[in-house]
Amino acid sequence: MAPQRRSAPKAADGSGATDRRRASSGKSFRAPRAVQRKWLRAAVLGAWASLAGLLLWGSLGGDDSITEVLAHRGEVLPGRFVEVPCSKDYNSHRRFEGCSPRKCGRGVTDTIITRDEARRIRRNLGSTRAPGSVSQAGLTLAPLHLFQASILDLHSGALSVGKHFVNLYRYFGDKIQTVFSEEDFQLYRDVRQKVQLAIARAFGISASTLYLTKPTFFSRINSTEARTAHDEYWRAHVDKVTYGSFDYTSLLYLSDYLDDFGGGRFVFMDEGANRTVEPRAGRVSFFTSGSENLHQVEKVHWGTRYAVTIAFTCNPHHAIADPAPT
Repeated sequence: MAPQRRSAPKAADGSGATDRRRASSGKSFRAPRAVQRKWLRAAVLGAWASLAGLLLWGSLGGDDSITEVLAHRGEVLPGRFVEVPCSKDYNSHRRFEGCSPRKCGRGVTDTIITRDEARRIRRNLGSTRAPGSVSQAGLTLAPLHLFQASILDLHSGALSVGKHFVNLYRYFGDKIQTVFSEEDFQLYRDVRQKVQLAIARAFGISASTLYLTKPTFFSRINSTEARTAHDEYWRAHVDKVTYGSFDYTSLLYLSDYLDDFGGGRFVFMDEGANRTVEPRAGRVSFFTSGSENLHQVEKVHWGTRYAVTIAFTCNPHHAIADPAPT
C-alpha cells in the first residue's frame, strides 16, 4: 500500500510537469503573435509616415512628377495639337454656328511667326525706341523694378502702372506716333491675321467667323514681389469665365524660357497631370477658352517674360477693330 501512496504524488508530480510544459508551450505560441502585432503597428506607422511625406512633397512642388511638357523650348514645332472634350461653359452663351467651339483643344506652333518678328514687336513695344526720343516706348513707362506684372492694351492705350491705368493715347496726344509708328501697328495686324488663320485651320472653322475681342494686350512679368492683386498673375483661371467674350485664346511669346527668364511656363491644369508650354520667341500657343483649358502661369523667378495675348470671339457684337495710330 505504501508504494501506491507514493505513486499518487508521483502522478501529481507528473501532472504538474505536464502543466508546466503546456504553459511553456502556450508561451511559445503567444510570442510570435506579439511580434506580429509589433511589426503590424510599425508597418501602419510607416505607411502613414510615407503618406504624410508624399503629401508634404507634393505641396512643396512635387507636381513635377506628373507634369508633361507639351512643347519644349528647344523644339521647333510646325504644329502640335491636342484635342480635349469641350466643357459646358459655352452653353450659357449664345452659340454661333460654324464658329462656337464644337471641337476643343490646345495647339502650339513655331512656324507662323518668325523669331525676328517677335523680337521686333518686343523691341518696338516694350523697349526704349531711341536715345533722345520723347519718352520710353510702351511698357517701359511702367518702371520694371517697381511692378511685377505690367500690361499694355494697344487698342485702348491702357497701360497698367501699379494699381492704376494710364491712357497712353491721351498722355501723348498727337505725339503718339513718336512712341508707336505705323510700322508697329502694321506688324501687329499681320501677326494677328496669321494667328487667326492658324486657329481657324486647327479647329476647322472659317477665319471670317472669328473676330478680335478685348482685352488683347502685351504683358511683361518679372520676379519683383507682388504689391497688388493685379500682380498675382499666377492664379489659375478660365478665360471664358473671366472674359465672357472669349471663345479662342492665343499667346505669342516674345522671349525665351531659361535664356531671358526662369519660371514663367504656361501650364494647362488637367485632371491627373499638368501640361506645360515652355515659351520661346515666336512661339504661338492657342486654345479654346472654356474650362477644358484651366490654366496658370508659373511665377517668374528671374529675368523678364514678354508675351502678347490675342483673343477671338464668335460674337460680332464683341468685336473690336485692329489698333491704329490716332
